[in-house]
Formats: sequence, C-alpha cells, structure tokens
Amino acid sequence: MDKPRILIIEDDEDVRAQMKWALNADYEVHLAEDRRTALEVLQREKPGVVTLDLGLPPSPSDTREGFLALSDLLQMDPHLKLLVITGQHQKESGMLAIGLGAFDFFSKPVNIDALKVVLDRAIHVQDLERRRRESLATDDPGSFEGIIGQSPEMQAVFGAIEKVSKSDASVLIVGESGTGKELVSHAIHRRGARGSRPFVAINCGAIPETLLESELFGHEKGAFTGAHVQRHGRLEMAHSGTLFLDEIGELSGALQVKLLRFLQEHEIERVGGRTKIRVDARIIAATNTDLIRAMAKGGFREDLYYRLAVVVVSIPPLRQRRGDVQLLANTFLQREVVSQGKRLIFTPKAIKAMETHAWPGNVRELENRVQRAAIMAENGRITPKDVGISQYSEFEGQGLSKAREVVERQMVESALARNKGNLTRAAAELEISRPSLYELIDKLGIPRR
Repeated sequence: MDKPRILIIEDDEDVRAQMKWALNADYEVHLAEDRRTALEVLQREKPGVVTLDLGLPPSPSDTREGFLALSDLLQMDPHLKLLVITGQHQKESGMLAIGLGAFDFFSKPVNIDALKVVLDRAIHVQDLERRRRESLATDDPGSFEGIIGQSPEMQAVFGAIEKVSKSDASVLIVGESGTGKELVSHAIHRRGARGSRPFVAINCGAIPETLLESELFGHEKGAFTGAHVQRHGRLEMAHSGTLFLDEIGELSGALQVKLLRFLQEHEIERVGGRTKIRVDARIIAATNTDLIRAMAKGGFREDLYYRLAVVVVSIPPLRQRRGDVQLLANTFLQREVVSQGKRLIFTPKAIKAMETHAWPGNVRELENRVQRAAIMAENGRITPKDVGISQYSEFEGQGLSKAREVVERQMVESALARNKGNLTRAAAELEISRPSLYELIDKLGIPRR
C-alpha cells in the first residue's frame, strides 16, 4: 500500500533532514526550503498534507513570507491540510494561520510523536472529504464537478461549462461574492484538454499592487530590494495549464497593459529581465464587479475586457436559485455529520428560515452558517437560532414599509426570472392581475425585459 505523501517546508537544512528521517518510515516525504520550491513540489507531487515553518526566506526572522506561502498553497489546492510551525512565543501567529485555513499549528521545538498523531488525523479527515467530494461528483444528480445545484439557473451554468471547456478560449466568470466562481473555473479546467496540467490561481485583490507584478510575471535576481533569487511568476507556473485570475477588476492600469500584451503575444518578461519567455497558459478570469461600468468610467481597459470575455459565464446569486438552498444545506450538513461523527438534522423551522433568507454572502455564507449550526446544535436538532437567522432576520432594524418593498421586489424579480420575463405567467404565479404586476414593476423600478 502506498504511503501518504507529505511536504515539509523548512528553510533550515538540518531540521529538514531530521524531520525526513523521523517521518520517512510512515510517509512519502518531500522537502522544500522556500515558497517558490514548495509551490513547484505541490504542483508536481500533489501531497495531501504540508508542514509549513512560517519563518521562510527572504525574511526568516518574521512571518510575512510564511503567510504568503500559506495563502498560495491553499489557493493552489483548497483541500490541502496545512500544519503550521511557529516560533516558541508565536501562538498568535498559529491562531491567525488557522483562521486563514490551516488545519493545526505547532510551536518549536516540534514533538515528533505528537506531530505524527496530527498528521494521521489530517490524512484521515482529508480522505473522508475526498470520498465525499467523489460521491457528490458521481452519485448526486444535483452535482456537476462537485458544484451542487438542481435549479434551472445552475443547469444553464453547467451547460455553459460543458461547452466552454471544449475550447481554449479565455473565459470571464461573473457573479457575486460567494457564488462559487473558483469552483466553476476548476470545472472548466478539469473538463478541458488541459485538465491534467497545472491549475494556478491568484487573487488580484489580495496582493499589494507593488508585489502583484512580481507574483504574476516573476522577477530576476536583484530586480528590486529583497529579490535575492530568480522567481517564476504564476503565469510561468501555469505553462501548459490554466491561470485563474480572481477579482480581475482590481488590476492596476499598468498591469492591465502587461496582461493584455501577454494575451496578444503569449510572451512575458520577468521583472528586471529582458528576455522574452514563451508561455502557453489559458486564462480564466473572475469578477464580482461590473466591468462594463468600470470601462465606462475608465477604470478597466476595453481592449483587455474583450480579450478576457471571449466567453462570459454568469453565476446566479443563491437567492435566485429556487430549491437549491435546501439541497446545499443538506449537503453541507452531511459533511459535518461525517466530520463530527454525530447525527444532525434541520428542524422544519430552520429549513423555512434558510429558504427565506436573502443570503447576501451566497453559498459561502450558507456553508459557514451550517458549519456553525452543527457545532451549536443541541440534541442533534438544528434550529433557526443555531443557523443564526430567523425568517425575518434580514429586515431587522428596518421599517415595515421598507421590509414590504424588499419582499415585493424579491418575489417579483424571482417570478420574472423563473418565467423568463413572461408577464402573464409571472402574474399568475404571484396570484395578482397583469395590470397589478405592471404597477409593481413601475413602482419598484424593475426593468422590463
């Protein structure tokens, strides 16, 4: 039986050697001394669990590089179980790392026996999660590449993914925060000809502008203060595969020009370099902002937009996905049942509260609330209080007239969407006359289709 693969990221060569010697009998151990090497090993070897020393070069005396590595690793593989190793008096850094997605943390010096226990637990949890994802992707009729949804709106998204994955064209994914844009990008990549090649992600809004150019295009040694070694950028890492640019609307004007040049020429130059490097990478971008409006205001280049938006995939917000809330909630709850090993069910009032909630944070908010409810629930029964919402929670602090207007708008917009703009059918569903529906549309300022 194959041994589980783990990656040890540690800048001290002696410590790396000691940890490999101590763990080699039980695990297939891979090593990395810095962030760049770690990302390359993760991409190549695909270990399930990583131990990460937060003190990495070029600034081993603080945790800045370690936290950048943590972010990059989890972006490359969101299912990775990452164990952070901190200095003796850096408990706050360990807690912060867990808040950012780490599985657990240890303080130096590391007790190898304790580490093995946590490594085995992390591998076990990851195996359970993998089986659940595979089950969702193959057995659940409401799942497509791990994306859950039975509503007509999501079936249209699945159809678009199927079509666009057969080409190599650039794709722009649009949707509110939390709707699952990165999941869609993964699905497009996996179902295409590049599916077995690298998938590299970068959040353009999460990295300071001064660092983003180097992260995207790489840099040469000595290109700027702190550039102690040559570093490949995300585009080079994505060679022969796919680069996912999240929050593309946050790119500065200068970087928009450089990205446009790459899309036209398929060549890059590292920061501080003069050699053109040929890169074959498909670009999938995503945004939760209105790029059309940004173009009108001069904040986003029109030529770049049309290079990126060869195909546009629009993901509907959760409030417009009729029937998907309960399906998603039950799926997330079953994950908690597996993870926590206890019986959990939603009460009818909890289901009603979730179905009527507006979900401004979309699927991400629903998943977080279900996780919270699974922890807080007593006797295995999840109530609206456990979920943290009530049937009318979205209207708290608002007057009755404002709440009535919001409900009317939601119901009219949903009826129009479900009936594809057919006013007669929408009016019948709302149990009002067609003239009354006209009056509501005009009063609420809803555009007619």
